[in-house]
Amino acid sequence: MFFVRSVIILCYMFQSFVIIGQNSTLGSEIEKIAGQIEATVGVGVLNLQSGEKFVLHDDHHFPMQSVYKFPLAMAVLKQIDDGLLSLDHSIYITREDLLPDTWSPIRDQNPEGNFDMTISELLRYTVSQSDNNGCDVLFRLSGGPTWVNGFIHESGITGMEIATTEEEMHRNWDIQYLNWSTPSAMLDLLNVFWKKTVLSQQSSDFLWKIMVETNLGPNRIRGILPEEAIVAHKTGSSGTNDEGITAATNDAGIMLLEDGDAIAVVVFVSDSKAGNMMNEKVIAEISKAAWDYYSHSGN
Repeated sequence: MFFVRSVIILCYMFQSFVIIGQNSTLGSEIEKIAGQIEATVGVGVLNLQSGEKFVLHDDHHFPMQSVYKFPLAMAVLKQIDDGLLSLDHSIYITREDLLPDTWSPIRDQNPEGNFDMTISELLRYTVSQSDNNGCDVLFRLSGGPTWVNGFIHESGITGMEIATTEEEMHRNWDIQYLNWSTPSAMLDLLNVFWKKTVLSQQSSDFLWKIMVETNLGPNRIRGILPEEAIVAHKTGSSGTNDEGITAATNDAGIMLLEDGDAIAVVVFVSDSKAGNMMNEKVIAEISKAAWDYYSHSGN
């Protein structure tokens, strides 16, 4: 039954996609922007109304870093829709759950641990504030990366793998590359989210709200858009190794244009030798190029 449902989702997702060529106005502009830095830049742009789509370096496996908290949140919310969990269910957070040396507003606000937190609060911290400890609590709650990976694939998404937790990624630089996505796969997941083919209206609205509320990555997709622009997005960032390589500077989300159209944008900047400011500049400029193209062309 689930296989049949997945086939239906896939047909619904892909039936109207029209690929924009690299020689198009938008494609040429994106390639020019991506060429500013020494890095592998993966790009996906999808008009969620017309199905028009552009991708760059879609054959590359890009480390997602914290962008993978978006599919994790979808997996948890699906369990809530199925009645296995609830947003107001309380989880007891121990001191052992709050690992040091990782990004965690939850730990910073509750350094001694041993407190209750609802799943709703955990999702807000994990998505809006990208809390790594909250992420791993949700992994344990939902069945781990293997279960989340299975959920994503059963939802019709290929070209994405979720294999490890935040704790595991912090142990070894190379482990982050096990959680990867192609630009098209992330576009597909954003399309499933937008079309509400997997989550209920209530769960979709909740996730949309906490993705819009994030204050992280202000210089990425949101960077040079109009101040009033509405963007629901999830960032992801790695550190920089001793060789000066930044494995991931990412952002993925949905921009609402002034005319009401929705444009999904994915930019993965991988193995960059540029600084974070330049990596983010590329993300911002690609996003603005997509905004301008669909705002002015009527596509």
